[in-house]
Amino acid sequence: MSTLQNRQFKLTSRPVGTVKRSDFDFVTTPAGEPGPGEALVKVLYLSLDPAMRGWMNAGKSYIAPVGLGDVMRAGGIGRVIASNDPSLAVGDTVVGMTGVQDYAVAKTRELTKVDPRLAPLPRYLGALGMPGLTAYFGLLDIGQPKEGETVVVSAAAGAVGAVVGQIARIKGCRAVGIAGGPDKCRYVVEELGFDAAVDYKNEDVRAGLARHCPKGIDVYFDNVGGDILDIVLSMLARRARVSICGAISQYNNLDAVQGPRNYMSLLVNHARMEGFVVFDYAARYPEGVQALAGWMFAGKLKAREDIVEGLATFPDTLLKLFRGENFGKLVIKVAEE
Repeated sequence: MSTLQNRQFKLTSRPVGTVKRSDFDFVTTPAGEPGPGEALVKVLYLSLDPAMRGWMNAGKSYIAPVGLGDVMRAGGIGRVIASNDPSLAVGDTVVGMTGVQDYAVAKTRELTKVDPRLAPLPRYLGALGMPGLTAYFGLLDIGQPKEGETVVVSAAAGAVGAVVGQIARIKGCRAVGIAGGPDKCRYVVEELGFDAAVDYKNEDVRAGLARHCPKGIDVYFDNVGGDILDIVLSMLARRARVSICGAISQYNNLDAVQGPRNYMSLLVNHARMEGFVVFDYAARYPEGVQALAGWMFAGKLKAREDIVEGLATFPDTLLKLFRGENFGKLVIKVAEE
């Protein structure tokens, strides 16, 4: 295996503001050998997620930061090419934290075997992967939507938001998405079945939400933070629930993160706001995957991937997330299947 050449992106500096290519070293080293209880995985697709920006920062968080000099953390899907554990065989397709590289040596207990015949491989990084599970648990456990309620989700055309809105509709709720640009707004309404969409790039968000949520917002799933979170807080219905998933508008700030200014609306409306991390639900992942797959195969849940080819594009492709340029789940294709 030592003849296999492994390209890797290693984090070499903590980004200040927007991530730059100079924050990484792009190196080539021999692929590693799997030790006991490990497998060597050829990475086929990599998942690019907003959370990656937070993983680059030093300081306390829900997960340890990526160490300087370490391979950049990323989820991926690939094929086992060597195994030192009977639980995985050569040729198995697996999902796990592979890192931004061609080949990953991983503990088999941290890899999940999937069936490549049931769905396109990138889908296991999106609607049938961590983004889908994030939507599932963040909406149903934290948001607790009830039939007939109005659910609003920001970044509605993204990997998480698109699933949130569709689950809301499946549960008998009205789904209103906030997305950037007319194409994304048309997509969430015409293809995903949302009841309405507000284009934050081209219309007044407050006016749009007032038009589509005349009785207030019962559940808000927040992916962006900042000004949009403040607007929604001012429009909550009584006993509303706010699920805090992320704050992509704040991740590249040079100054401190902008906190919610309208938090007193929680008091006035007897509302609740709660943050969560999908890793908290690891023991229940099978439940979530079963539900998501069932809805997908029944035609109730649709998904879209934005696939960019080439491992070498990683730093530039990652920035698509923060410019709102991705349309669906952002994935890098590393190698041919």
